[in-house]
Amino acid sequence: MSGNSFGNIFRLTTFGESHGVAIGGVIDGCPPGFRINRKAIQKQLDRRRPGQSKITTSRNETDEVEFLSGLLNDMTLGTPIGFIIRNRDQRESDYDTLKDVFRPSHADFTWQQKFGIRDTRGGGRSSARETACRVVAGSIAEQMLNFAGIEICAWVSQVGGKGSHVDPAKVTRKKVDSNPVRCPDQKSAERMEEEIRQAMKAGDTLGGLISCIAKGVPAGLGEPVFDKLHADLGKAMLSINATKGFEIGSGFSAISMTGSQHNDAFTLKGKKISTETNRSGGIQGGISNGADIWFNVAFKPVSTIKLVQQTVDTSGKKVKIAAGGRHDPCVVPRAVPIVEAMTALVLIDHMMLQSSFKAFTRK
Repeated sequence: MSGNSFGNIFRLTTFGESHGVAIGGVIDGCPPGFRINRKAIQKQLDRRRPGQSKITTSRNETDEVEFLSGLLNDMTLGTPIGFIIRNRDQRESDYDTLKDVFRPSHADFTWQQKFGIRDTRGGGRSSARETACRVVAGSIAEQMLNFAGIEICAWVSQVGGKGSHVDPAKVTRKKVDSNPVRCPDQKSAERMEEEIRQAMKAGDTLGGLISCIAKGVPAGLGEPVFDKLHADLGKAMLSINATKGFEIGSGFSAISMTGSQHNDAFTLKGKKISTETNRSGGIQGGISNGADIWFNVAFKPVSTIKLVQQTVDTSGKKVKIAAGGRHDPCVVPRAVPIVEAMTALVLIDHMMLQSSFKAFTRK
């Protein structure tokens, strides 16, 4: 099975299943001599972990990361960094009645068709449980980016039909984490939380939108033509469970603009760009231009609901199911650190690619 690794130079490979003994990963390409902050890694994991509030799944996982290799006194050795996160609250019995049923809009049928076998314990590797591994690697990448003056912040900007008004230039993680929805617009967050609670009562789920900004990204990152920076960001975001859309800068709203309306007017002071509009989202021609990079990621409603639905079993017979188990009524609050992690993995990889490129070019 391929598709378990991400990145070119700074490369993450993950392993493990949702209800197996553990999940984990191997980070290759991390340079030696960088001191990591374990508390910062755990803080990001805590922001993603299940059971953190009344509007998330009740599965109770501590998500404590254990490092197996690649570190000495929290200093990177330049060798592969191996880590695991043990599954401590798995309940295989929750899925006993679903072993011979394809859950609607899940990966059950497609995995069965591709591999001829599937993990019936909550979807195995198709479960969002795997994303905890991304958060570990992404946090290490982010710490390296912070050292270079790059900051990443994501937040929930919409839940269902409830939007918000957030100034990306002023958003901080402290404001984002000021409520369980992770929307820095407090009034909108209250409306979103109520929307989620109503969906929970009805046995249903909601989708939403996560916005993200990366500040301090230098100009020149991106590898045209097939590895454009925004193309890699798009791939990274769409690899996250439940994502259905990615737009950078003006995104789909650019359709209704003219060229004169959409073009960014900017000034250059030394190597720092200044722009009033930034409709490009900080990337032009697939290469970062030095302005803030900003984008949106759309998440679908969680497919597992408590309402009765029609589906088919493994023999093709029509059946009705009402899913049990423990699931999020809306995944976006917990997905915020995942979006940040995948952003960091893309940016650190492109930073390293750019460094290697410059090492072999004439001054």
